[in-house]
Amino acid sequence: MTLSIAITLALRYLLVIPFLPFSALDKIINFRGAVNQAKERMANDSAATALILAGLSVEILMPLGILTGFVDRLAALIMAGYCMVTALLWKRFWAQGDFWRAGHSRGRDLFWDFLKNFSLAGGFLLITLGTTAGAVGGFLAHPLASSHPYALGQGPTEP
Repeated sequence: MTLSIAITLALRYLLVIPFLPFSALDKIINFRGAVNQAKERMANDSAATALILAGLSVEILMPLGILTGFVDRLAALIMAGYCMVTALLWKRFWAQGDFWRAGHSRGRDLFWDFLKNFSLAGGFLLITLGTTAGAVGGFLAHPLASSHPYALGQGPTEP
């Protein structure tokens, strides 16, 4: 493995490490607690269980796609959406009522988590769409294509 490939793999792993293994493993080990947390937003136990199982699937399968380069752009798009949806559903800093209070604030703690989720989404969207305006059209034309992250080339390439 060349240094370039190792760095590319390490950078991609930095993006997915919160999900695979940590968040996915936490959902597996503390499945009932995760379902109980999901019940705060869902009407019943079976819907909450389905939501956690769907989240667990996303947190395992999409990072694997990003790491391997197999349909990595679509996997990164799904991860970006996942980060934004989970921020809106579970990092609701505005609902705490203590955001502007002096001293420690649960609202401000959630605000930073909210921003981190959206920042992760931005990183995933860079994998999805590339770093130039012209690359967006390439993704739209071929959404299932790989970005070929481990191909050795002449410098930065766009998917």
